[in-house]
Amino acid sequence: MSDVDAGKQGGFLGRLRAKLNRPQSWLSYDLANVFRGREIDAEILEELETRLLTADVGVEATQHILDGLKRRVVRQELVDVDKLLSALRESLVEILAPCQVPLTIDRAHQPFVVLVVGVNGSGKTTSIGKLARRLVDANLKVVLAAGDTFRAAAIEQLDVWATRTGAEIIAQGAGADPGAVMFDALQTARSRKVDVLLADTAGRLHSQAHLMEELKKIKRVLQKGDPTAPHEVLLVLDATQGQNALLQAVQFHEAVGVTGLVLTKLDGTAKGGIVIAIARRLGLPIRYIGIGEHADDFGEFDARAFASALVDGVGHHG
Repeated sequence: MSDVDAGKQGGFLGRLRAKLNRPQSWLSYDLANVFRGREIDAEILEELETRLLTADVGVEATQHILDGLKRRVVRQELVDVDKLLSALRESLVEILAPCQVPLTIDRAHQPFVVLVVGVNGSGKTTSIGKLARRLVDANLKVVLAAGDTFRAAAIEQLDVWATRTGAEIIAQGAGADPGAVMFDALQTARSRKVDVLLADTAGRLHSQAHLMEELKKIKRVLQKGDPTAPHEVLLVLDATQGQNALLQAVQFHEAVGVTGLVLTKLDGTAKGGIVIAIARRLGLPIRYIGIGEHADDFGEFDARAFASALVDGVGHHG
């Protein structure tokens, strides 16, 4: 990582910490003060359990975390709240670390096809635009395929991102068959020796079976053009959706085999805990997280930085 990248990364992590924890971390807020000097007892663990659950960590992951902490309390390893919070942070890192897998573009595939899926309003098109910018900055030739043919606005939005990032766009009119758009995009991308094809799809509610079927069809169409495609199925999830985001992840994964996640809107009302619930339940690679509207508010997932942001809050660097 160059100094510039490291600086950018530092800035991103700083903003992540600030945005996840306005005004303080929901996990550790005041915990150290309220229980200062006290031994860890049932009341403190109960308070922590409540905080984990209200932060969207989910029942299963919360239980797993608390069981581990309780065992250590019994062994008298965690003598005070600071030690407890430190152990909590490590426990979160343990769950999140296997999911810290960046997206790598395999140059053996030309184009490397990324099928981007997710429900409406999850930040899908914006994520495609920000990803396009990263790839173009890395000197890759990128084409955006406008597969969301239900909404004219989606095609326009993608067009704006193409212009802004220097990527090309392949689109047909609203109402065109998404499968046909994809097939055409793949052929065109191949003939132009494009490195990466980012394929947008209609934002579908995970409960709409026929739309899930259409996604499967798009996948089959891509495979006709290239049996190894898509090389990445990237699911964009809105973190403010809480447990509903987990449900979406499960259902999209069952339908099309998700290979990577983008978690957006971690700057909103998201508690951030849903990331832990998803990691514990699915163990899928978390490729990127989004913490705002700016191009710089989109970065690779860092398990330790994320866990620290959740536990330590602003101004506490543990």
